[in-house]
Amino acid sequence: MLTRLGLTFSVAAPEDLGAIRELLDQCGLPSYDLSPAHRADFLTCRRAGRLVGTVGWERAGQIALLRSLAVSSDHRGQGIARDLWTRVCDRARSVGIVRFYLLTTTAAALFERWGFARVPREDVPSPIRTTPEFTTLCPSSAVVMSAPVL
Repeated sequence: MLTRLGLTFSVAAPEDLGAIRELLDQCGLPSYDLSPAHRADFLTCRRAGRLVGTVGWERAGQIALLRSLAVSSDHRGQGIARDLWTRVCDRARSVGIVRFYLLTTTAAALFERWGFARVPREDVPSPIRTTPEFTTLCPSSAVVMSAPVL
């Protein structure tokens, strides 16, 4: 667990699932596929015990799908998303992940600033193309992006 300016960052615990779902719903991101047995790995950010940010990823060998980067509307503009991104990269790198993929309908410009580039759907590796996010949860109009783990 790490703390920065009153924010506490940690690996999500099973009991965080309800709060993660609620935050994702508030941010307009898919959440109904998440379950205690879900294979996504989530990090959380809390202020005074309240979940204010989260990010998840699903591993497929040395690559992973970045999913559900969300910050509550009253905590945006404080660098929380960037902190979550940095921490998820550290965690992914520690387990051998070398590249992230993601789908977005609203945040392509943000991810481009972080080093992501747009990728044609047909160039995405099969393990990512077969995830629920890619096949059913995100619309076909979502931008597909990729970046090396920094």
